[in-house]
Amino acid sequence: MAKRKRSGGDSSRLATTRASVGPDGKLKQTPANRALSPRVLPDRVFSSAEVVDGALFASPRAILFNDDVEVRLKKLIAAGVKVDCIVTSPPYYGQRDYGFNGQIGLEEHPAEYLDRLASVFDLCHTLLSDTGSLWINIGDTYWSGKGAAKGIDEKQSARRFGSRPQDGPGDGKWARPKQLLLIPHRLAIALQDRGWLLRNDNVWVKPNPLPDQVRDRCSMSHEYVFHLVKSRWYYFDRTKIGSKSSTGGFLPPVDTWLVPTSRGASRTHRASFSPELLKIPVLGSTPRRGIVLDPFVGSGTTMRFALENGFRTIGIDASANFCRETKDMLIEGGC
Repeated sequence: MAKRKRSGGDSSRLATTRASVGPDGKLKQTPANRALSPRVLPDRVFSSAEVVDGALFASPRAILFNDDVEVRLKKLIAAGVKVDCIVTSPPYYGQRDYGFNGQIGLEEHPAEYLDRLASVFDLCHTLLSDTGSLWINIGDTYWSGKGAAKGIDEKQSARRFGSRPQDGPGDGKWARPKQLLLIPHRLAIALQDRGWLLRNDNVWVKPNPLPDQVRDRCSMSHEYVFHLVKSRWYYFDRTKIGSKSSTGGFLPPVDTWLVPTSRGASRTHRASFSPELLKIPVLGSTPRRGIVLDPFVGSGTTMRFALENGFRTIGIDASANFCRETKDMLIEGGC
């Protein structure tokens, strides 16, 4: 397997304390400090025929696949790819019908949905470098048990009307009418059980949420962005995303993020990422010339943000419509 080259840069500025730096001004050789100078995948491997085989779009900086996520992740692993940062927002449970068979999010029971997601992130664990980070944005939902909904929502045309999974009778326990399913934290716990190390359950607060039309509970205005890693020692650059302290050092960002939703940013995707939501994950945990992966790329916001900030990127989505929009974006951007 090809050796991964050092990302370069002055890693001594990332030291948490002066004790981490030796008399020569360089970081002492400790596991924590070595993680601040990770090796990134060589360009020749990133652009190799084995890696780009089957790609809808490929350039020296970006590769896009219209494929089943598990199938493609396995192929990337077999090709020797290692990515430095994974940022994604998987399909939420029972919220939308994206119009193709086998899609994640329409499983009969939420336990099946969580099992499928956990299997995808098992593969992400293998594909991620030892010093890399996984960031998952995911929202919650309620079990309704009301049967098929009626009506048309012109503003949310991708929403699934008719019979959604949570419109069924449920199991009378976890899946029962009016139950908040707690899907985000159930996923996080499942990933902990599978070997991931959870660092934060960052809260995304939306100042402009679509109001819930309910009379007996509060309207939901937040989601979660979980930060997971493979081991204690990983790459994280708080100098790019934090704030300066009174002593001249850097403080990490807080775990509550006030970010408006991204409405109308995509022609086909009604739940696209807000670019502002990507700043901390991508800039904070991707080394220079590193690779950012989004295995549920949607309309390509993650890929665009990664490219704009000098990183390489890989996107995967099973939706042909989303991939066409993302491909157009990459071509128009001169990638």
